[in-house]
Amino acid sequence: MRLVQASFVCSALLPEHFPRDNRPEFAFVGRSNVGKSSLLNTLLRRKELARTSGKPGKTQTINFFDVNGAFYFVDLPGYGYARVAKSVKKEWGRRMTDYLRSRDPLRMVTLLVDARHKPADSDLQLLALLEQSEKPTLIVATKYDKVKRSMRKKHLDMIRDGLGLDESALIIPFSSVTSEGTREIWNVIQEFK
Repeated sequence: MRLVQASFVCSALLPEHFPRDNRPEFAFVGRSNVGKSSLLNTLLRRKELARTSGKPGKTQTINFFDVNGAFYFVDLPGYGYARVAKSVKKEWGRRMTDYLRSRDPLRMVTLLVDARHKPADSDLQLLALLEQSEKPTLIVATKYDKVKRSMRKKHLDMIRDGLGLDESALIIPFSSVTSEGTREIWNVIQEFK
């Protein structure tokens, strides 16, 4: 895919504030600080289009990015370890669940998991929600450059086992430092446009 243009469109929590032009949407979800914004910036070849932070919980709304005037990338709030009030986490969870279950233009969801760690219960819960909602899901193992080369297969197997996936399930290793996995992610997105 040839990227021509990418721009921030809006931040919203309520469906009435989402884009209404019915273009395809590709959502990115994962635990707080897993690297969603870094992945988006790498895919879109822009350093700070999606705001990144070392502090979990930076993304607090559903953020829409126009890609080539043809579809949207959607950055959802992280779940898990954000240092915010429980009421805020609960609201994020409710809004995110509503979006993932009922948003008609949503074509695919990319679930990001940290390649260094076993998937958390919250990752399993989100994967179950996506399966119930019958949303096509791509698993991406982020921060892959931080895993020793000799341990990479073991870590991918750990993620596969931790998520209860069979041997044929696609998991794309990704690094925002080296851009490894970028082309493979774009190839999957192309299939669902």
